[in-house]
Amino acid sequence: MTDLPQQTFDDAAAVLRSALTGDGDAVVGAFDAVVDRAGLSGAYGVAWCLAATMLGDAPTASGAALDFPGIDQAGYDTRWVARFVSAYANCDEPTGEALFGAAAADGLLPDCLLTLAGSTIATLRSRAG
Repeated sequence: MTDLPQQTFDDAAAVLRSALTGDGDAVVGAFDAVVDRAGLSGAYGVAWCLAATMLGDAPTASGAALDFPGIDQAGYDTRWVARFVSAYANCDEPTGEALFGAAAADGLLPDCLLTLAGSTIATLRSRAG
């Protein structure tokens, strides 16, 4: 995770600050600012950074299984977050990139990124409590 530019970490912090206050519009706006400045690859880096924040450093070997009862009945954004975080846990960037591209192509990337930011905050809160 340390091979990402400092700007990616700064952008992830801005997203999390907005998510912490519950300001969904600001979360989407922070991601939009990244896309305007660095394209979808920049937003992907921020999303990957959020997955790292949720899970900590990715293990050196893959093998994490997605255990999410009822995942097929969950909304697109929730399924996307579970699968994206699973890709991170398995050090599977090609799958993460494919999920990211599919959400963008489907026009659902903002919803997915908003859910990812909210899930990251919920994870951080549960660790603190």
